[in-house]
Amino acid sequence: MRHSARPQPGLGNAIRRLREKAGLTQETVAAKAEVSVQTLSHIEAGNANPTWATARDIAAALGVSIGELAKLSEKHE
Repeated sequence: MRHSARPQPGLGNAIRRLREKAGLTQETVAAKAEVSVQTLSHIEAGNANPTWATARDIAAALGVSIGELAKLSEKHE
C-alpha cells in the first residue's frame, strides 16, 4: 500500500479506538477485513487511506457500518 499524500488521521484514530474498545488485535481485524496487518497499522497511524471497499471491510470487521465509522472519524480528526 502506498502512503497517501493526504492522509486522514481521524479515520485511523476511529478505527483504532473501535478496535481497542472491542478488545480486538490488529491481527484479528486485519484477518477479518482481509488486509495485511501492515496495511491496517498504516491506516490506524494516519499514514495511508483505505479504499472505500477496504474501509467497508474494516468497518464490518469491527461490527459497525461505514456510516458509523465515518461519523466517528469526524470526531477524531
